[in-house]
Amino acid sequence: MSTRRILVIACGLAAVAVALGAFGAHALRERLEAADQLAHWETAVRYQMWHALALLAFGLFRRAHPGGSAVAWCFLVGTVCFSGSIYLLALEIGSAVVWPFTPLGGLLLIAGWIGFAVTATRSSA
Repeated sequence: MSTRRILVIACGLAAVAVALGAFGAHALRERLEAADQLAHWETAVRYQMWHALALLAFGLFRRAHPGGSAVAWCFLVGTVCFSGSIYLLALEIGSAVVWPFTPLGGLLLIAGWIGFAVTATRSSA
């Protein structure tokens, strides 16, 4: 994945996190509160935003230190799996099928952070 694509995807993930945060706080608030799922929705938004910022940081780091495409993929796929599954679970959509994606996404996010650290350690700076 190119550095430019990493940066664009990071910005897109962040924009979607803001939109989903607002959507949950306003349009879905009553539904999420009635199902006691608002906190879960907010967790998904928070993790999505933090990992959008992590992907952005990695993209900026990568401009000076090429390599580490696996890190970008871990952050991207991990965010989609982790936050995406929590959004669906909060909306009570496909619980039986969706739940395994939450821990898978979490593992990918952890792998992304470890990969980022390894990439930074191996860089020339």
